[in-house]
Amino acid sequence: MKIKYFNDTDTALVEFSDQQVKETREISENIYIDLDAKGNPVSMTIEHARTTTQLPDLAYQQIEG
Repeated sequence: MKIKYFNDTDTALVEFSDQQVKETREISENIYIDLDAKGNPVSMTIEHARTTTQLPDLAYQQIEG
């Protein structure tokens, strides 16, 4: 998974896989999910990322189960 932030457009892109995008769904006014042919998430775009998310406080934690 990769997270990219584009400062010039205040857009965050979260990439889950490198599959080809078949469909993009609008989740809300500022959030879009790209899906592959099987309906699995490929990426998520967050517009106005600094004001709609806690982008500077990004953290990753893996939980063993």
